Amino acid sequence: MEHVRKIVRNSVKYSQNFLRDTRLVQRLVEKSSIAPSDLVIDIGSGKGIIADILSTRCKKVIAVEADPELADRLKQKFKGILNIQIQTGDFLALNLPSEPYKVFSNIPFNRTADIIRKLVNTLQSPSDTYLIVQKESALKFIGTPLSKETLFSVMIKPWFELSIEYNFQRSDFEPRPNIDIVLLRIRKRETPIIQENQTTHYKDFVSYAFNRSNPNLKKGLKDVFTSNQFSRIIQSLHVSDSVTPTQLSFEQWLDLFQSFQTFVDSQKKRVVIGSASKLSKEQSQLDKVHRTRVSKNWKKEAIF
Repeated sequence: MEHVRKIVRNSVKYSQNFLRDTRLVQRLVEKSSIAPSDLVIDIGSGKGIIADILSTRCKKVIAVEADPELADRLKQKFKGILNIQIQTGDFLALNLPSEPYKVFSNIPFNRTADIIRKLVNTLQSPSDTYLIVQKESALKFIGTPLSKETLFSVMIKPWFELSIEYNFQRSDFEPRPNIDIVLLRIRKRETPIIQENQTTHYKDFVSYAFNRSNPNLKKGLKDVFTSNQFSRIIQSLHVSDSVTPTQLSFEQWLDLFQSFQTFVDSQKKRVVIGSASKLSKEQSQLDKVHRTRVSKNWKKEAIF
């Protein structure tokens, strides 16, 4: 009984809520794109329920667990099962596979944004990802029509498609969470919407536009577009001149970026150069804080 209480205490420490029903996990995995030839990563493997099911459906499972005690239990549980590899440590500090892979995980909720950034902001991103996350965060990642677009959703959508695949019951987990939880799918597009040679320009432009201190895009982008240019743009987008970054749809963001590429001269384009890199450095500083303490307000923290 004591070891059960200790696991529960550790689940709070690592912000993990463990799935209870193996039959539910099996149904979700069967409905996923995971195939017999796949390498699949299970982040925050916990008690190994997901890894166990995955091992019957794919070629190899890499089960990553930060809690040393849980990792030791996983090694004992899966001893002799050749297609499950246990890795003890923080997923954020581990190297991603060089070969094609997928992800199916019930991740620690307080590391959701960090984990997703690691998976999508790399050339070694998975072809398909299924993450059990809190619903509020999933809606922010997905953006409209379920929610307003965010910096994160606009930055990721040219390369990935996002959707909610399943809505869990709170009773599906132990300990029982006081938030709604969903299965978020992040599928890599076979053909990106943004061309490779425009990737840096797009990320810099979006980062710059979202991080202005001005209340709307007209004022925020005054050093990029002339007044006449912006007036023509908002007319073509069918929005008001007081529109804010989150009020544009993803499709409108693509049109706005195309206008930037087409009509803005090279000198003014230099205004946005380095914006994505600057944002990344700022995020790295926040990550350092997160590594040394777990925020009391992690459920409400903004994501990028």
